[in-house]
Amino acid sequence: MGTDIYGIYRTSLEQVMETLVREIRAYSEREKARTGSTIYEHLLYRIKTDSSMRGKCDRKGLPQTERSALYDIHDAIGLRIVCRFIDDIYTNINYLRQLPQVEVVEEKDYVRHAKPNGYRSYHLILAVTTPFTDVLGHNPGRYFAEIQLRTLAMDSWASLEHEMKYKKHIQNPEMISRELKRCADELASCDLSMQTIRNLIRADNTGGKS
Repeated sequence: MGTDIYGIYRTSLEQVMETLVREIRAYSEREKARTGSTIYEHLLYRIKTDSSMRGKCDRKGLPQTERSALYDIHDAIGLRIVCRFIDDIYTNINYLRQLPQVEVVEEKDYVRHAKPNGYRSYHLILAVTTPFTDVLGHNPGRYFAEIQLRTLAMDSWASLEHEMKYKKHIQNPEMISRELKRCADELASCDLSMQTIRNLIRADNTGGKS
């Protein structure tokens, strides 16, 4: 397993990710100049490691090849946008849809439709048209990226749930799962309350202008 599963495409993959990050930061700066507020707190990004991608290929019953990693699987590039408020998630999504050479090919709204365990997040799969040759030999080529958008509360919860999922020999897993679900619901309620408070503050500011 000495060779990188991304092969000759790794450099292109890194450049596509860097371009996405640059464009997201640019629209965030424009939004901050327009409104005075940032629309996200954290922007995290990574290329899935060789070992993680090989493991995902195995779980999906796919051969450990460049085609599997870059065409059949769509999260070699992963970005997470962590926001303060629920509305900011959807503001970011609107901007992402308008990025040049980007097409949304799949989306799942786990913010409005939480998973049964309480998980909340918004997932997008983007296909990015690039000046690079892709794994199918096309030029311009298409590379895929997964973007997850969450509030700070959702992100904290997901980190805890992820830790539990990958910890072995946990005592009382059923009780912990119930507690996690309860916390998820309480955090979702807080997110809604925070959004309502911000809306009221902004409405007051608008109404107070002569």
